[in-house]
Amino acid sequence: MGVQAHVRQMNMKHADLERELSAEMKRLHPDTLRISQLKKEKLQLKDKINNYHEAQAS
Repeated sequence: MGVQAHVRQMNMKHADLERELSAEMKRLHPDTLRISQLKKEKLQLKDKINNYHEAQAS
């Protein structure tokens, strides 16, 4: 898999996490631990995506 394809895949996963996070937050009784986990995973993924973009710019 090329770098661009990998970045696209990470962006799709990031969007999936955003949808899952949004759905969890809309629940009557949201699972705060799950929300924390999703936010952490989403942030880590965003950092990886940004690192790829920074490496490409260099």
